[in-house]
Amino acid sequence: MKLRWRFGIIAGLFLAIFSLYPQLKMVYLRGADWNGHYAYNDIDEVAYAAYLKALIDGRPRRNDPYTGRDDSPADPQPESLFSIQFAGPYTIAIPARILGVGAPWAMTISGAIAAFLTALCVFWLIGRITADSWYAMAASLGVFCFGTLAAGEGAIREVLFNGVSYPYFPGFRRYIPALAFPAFFAFCCCVWKLMNGPEDRDDAVPKPLIPNFPYVILAAIFFTYTVFGYFYIWTTAAAFLGCIYFVWIIGRPPGWKAQMRSLVVLGVLCLLPLVPYAYLLLKRGETMDKVQLLVYTRQPDLLRFPEFIAFAVLVILVAGLATKVFDRKDRSVLIAFALALVPFVVFNQQVITGRSLQPIHYQVFIGNYVVMLALFITIGLYWRSRLGQERKFPKFACSVIAVTAIVWGFVECHYTVRALDWSNEHRDKAIPVAQRLEELVKTEAQLYSTTVLTYDLTVADELPSIAPVAVLWSHHQSIFTTLSDREYRERLFTFVHYLGADGNDLEYLIETRYELRTSLFGWGRDSGRLTVNPQPIRSWEIANVVEEYEEFVASFDIGNASKPEIRYVIVPISGRVDLINFEQWYELDQGEVLGDHVLYRSNLRPSR
Repeated sequence: MKLRWRFGIIAGLFLAIFSLYPQLKMVYLRGADWNGHYAYNDIDEVAYAAYLKALIDGRPRRNDPYTGRDDSPADPQPESLFSIQFAGPYTIAIPARILGVGAPWAMTISGAIAAFLTALCVFWLIGRITADSWYAMAASLGVFCFGTLAAGEGAIREVLFNGVSYPYFPGFRRYIPALAFPAFFAFCCCVWKLMNGPEDRDDAVPKPLIPNFPYVILAAIFFTYTVFGYFYIWTTAAAFLGCIYFVWIIGRPPGWKAQMRSLVVLGVLCLLPLVPYAYLLLKRGETMDKVQLLVYTRQPDLLRFPEFIAFAVLVILVAGLATKVFDRKDRSVLIAFALALVPFVVFNQQVITGRSLQPIHYQVFIGNYVVMLALFITIGLYWRSRLGQERKFPKFACSVIAVTAIVWGFVECHYTVRALDWSNEHRDKAIPVAQRLEELVKTEAQLYSTTVLTYDLTVADELPSIAPVAVLWSHHQSIFTTLSDREYRERLFTFVHYLGADGNDLEYLIETRYELRTSLFGWGRDSGRLTVNPQPIRSWEIANVVEEYEEFVASFDIGNASKPEIRYVIVPISGRVDLINFEQWYELDQGEVLGDHVLYRSNLRPSR
């Protein structure tokens, strides 16, 4: 059946609109005061944007925008999460640099394009399986609009349970996993083409040794992109490939031997990019495993929301086989089985490997969408005898699914974006001071390592994505691996000292500020959301940190104050800031008022 692509384009446009919703809302809220900044969809996007900004500026792949350290023969830098997963940022940075587009607009545009292309891929796959463009449009909308719901996250937590509506459309987080999404679903499309190859025949027509070989190559290319795109995406793609092997051997559809040959060749080709990937992992920084919460365990994980849905899909499929609605040799049924098995594989791979790495990311960034794809394919298979015929019910039902998905998509937008409104407005208000810094640092001898102290933690995270400067300390600084644990801790203590805080103040900050707590004790240390092995922070550990901090302050000298040397200081106009500790070591000029902040130039005082 020839697909009617206008339906896929409609689905793609709606998903692009959902991707742009936070941006449109920020522009609406800021009105004439909007400074042109991008609205983030997730708080971690500030680090991705900072790395993207560095690449657009022409800096090397191994760079740290928060410290200004770049890889060079004289000063080689370790691999980081960003330098290993370079496919997405380079996909954006290269055209952005050619066209003269800055990181904020590049983030905005790339997210919308990724959402549009992802919708087209899923539309094609479902359309080919169900042979109906109406249903493919409705299902592709459903996969992504209900994706957050399938993770047990998002608006439903507030609508029904008075919880917090978070996160906003996790699949649209830029550029990870947004740019890996089209590659993943294109990979699934190519695998479907391979497994839907010619049937075995006894005629004299020569049969190719590797059927559909061009799709083998395309699938390998898409898989390679996911390998260097996002860890959770490529491992899910690998799990899907393994599940395809399994169900095809069990089902043995017509032509299965030839299809398995293609699949084996694809498997070999997919192993090739894992060799350089493994090499890059061996060169990773010493702090990377700690930050990423790598845990050694063999405990099964069978209580994730996507697994509940996957189990229901498997029950439906088995019931269909038992009632003869489905044929076990039907390739469409087999691919639905494979997709439904994927969540169980990715959530329980640690039973074999002994390693678990933040499984929540499988739950919200890919497993939920895979299981929704399996669900809508299964529903389409039940309707397949009616779909494509001139009957009112199938088209009416498809319209209901599409409208419901769109309505729920806007519900997700309304509730989940509210949690980001203040931060997005605040970030946009900081653009004047960031742009002024961008002008000033052009005269600095060390462009990217010129260090700024900002008393506004939101601005500290945000600043390197606008201006080519480093910061003394920020929450996302630890994600990059150029700083050792000791260096990072000293920077944090120095920042707290410049806040004018004593030991009691630090203890209060640890208890009340998430940024300080996770920076001192590790991301997700006290949260079962990020790790399967949470370890609550104990009072004696806090006491030890306070004691260590007090010893650090007692021995603080010009050496500490100059590592790194602070060239600029940003202070919010609102709120009380005590600069007395900083001014013991630095002289400040009269300052410039820029929007909601004051920008000072600073110089080290002569040694005493």
